[in-house]
Amino acid sequence: MYLIGLTGGIASGKSTIATRLAEHGAVVIDADVLSREVVEPGTPGLAAIAARFGPDVIGPDGALDRPALGAVVFSDDQARADLNAIVHPEVKRRSQARIAEASADPAAIIVYDVPLLVETGRADEFDLVVVASAPETVRADRLVELRGLERGEAERRIAAQATEAQRAAVADVVIDTAGTLAQTLEQVDAVWGRALSGAAPDAARDAGA
Repeated sequence: MYLIGLTGGIASGKSTIATRLAEHGAVVIDADVLSREVVEPGTPGLAAIAARFGPDVIGPDGALDRPALGAVVFSDDQARADLNAIVHPEVKRRSQARIAEASADPAAIIVYDVPLLVETGRADEFDLVVVASAPETVRADRLVELRGLERGEAERRIAAQATEAQRAAVADVVIDTAGTLAQTLEQVDAVWGRALSGAAPDAARDAGA
């Protein structure tokens, strides 16, 4: 097994990188998907969020009202910390279980797509840490143009996460996504080649070679 931690700030291009690695054959585990699973109706996670943030963050259908919650946590450091304390342990448990399942194949190359890798202090758990990077102005433009956020809201969300320098400090590879799609994919393909080289000895050892 070879485990890649893929991270980057909001609108940094992680999804493009993850999709390309999946096309090459990687098993991709998405922390955002797991974070949605752990707060589905009926889960302890959603109950804890309702207890901490009140009924205004729960929609009429009983599901989490993400925009309402986002409006709270992206403008309040303590609220964001409280939310993370609820969600992160559950996501970590699920991610570890999914990684264990995928590692049943000793030759597997697993990509854990985790936006808050720096914030959760998990960089040392991976064979390779890949950071998607683009200037904050580019990322803000993407949030406005592609997700329909107001620019002020886009900038607040970017500011609420780790800085580019903090991510670069834990990175083995930084992929610049500010250029063309072809330029980004060329960098991803190079990462895949590195992963294949890194995975081969482990796969051979696990097979008894």
